[in-house]
Amino acid sequence: MANNSSIPAKTLSCRTEVKIRFCEVDSLRIVWHGNYVKYLEDGREKFGDQYGIEYITMYKNGFTAPLVDMKIKFKQSVTIGDTILIETIYRPTQAAKMVFDYIIYNKSDMSVVLTAETTQVFMSIDGELQLNNPEFFQKWKERWGC
Repeated sequence: MANNSSIPAKTLSCRTEVKIRFCEVDSLRIVWHGNYVKYLEDGREKFGDQYGIEYITMYKNGFTAPLVDMKIKFKQSVTIGDTILIETIYRPTQAAKMVFDYIIYNKSDMSVVLTAETTQVFMSIDGELQLNNPEFFQKWKERWGC
C-alpha cells in the first residue's frame, strides 16, 4: 500500500479585492506599512467565510486562534485609488496551528506588492495552548482534504 504521507495536501486559497482609500496612505501618498497587517486579516476573514472556518466558529467551539508569527516582505508600493488582490493560501500542517501564505498583487498589472506568512495557534477560551488539533479543526481538515 502507498504511503499517504507523500501525497500533497489539497491547496485551499481565495482572493480578496481591496481598493486603497485615502485614510490608508501616508504623506507620501503610499499605503502606510501598518495597513498591510489589516489587509492580511481581510484575506484570512474571507478565507474563513469561503471555507467555513470563521473566527466565530472557533469561538463557538471554545477556542481562539491568536497570531504568533508574521513575516512580511515588501516588494513595491501602492497608492490611493489602486486596487489590490490579496491571495490567501492555507498551508497544511500536522501541528495544532494554522499557517497562511499571502501574495498581494496590484490589480492593474498583477505585479507583486508583497509576500507574507502568518501562523496562528489554538488556545482554549480560558487561555490554554492546545498541543493537539481541536476536534472541530480536525473535522474541517478532513472535510477539505487537508
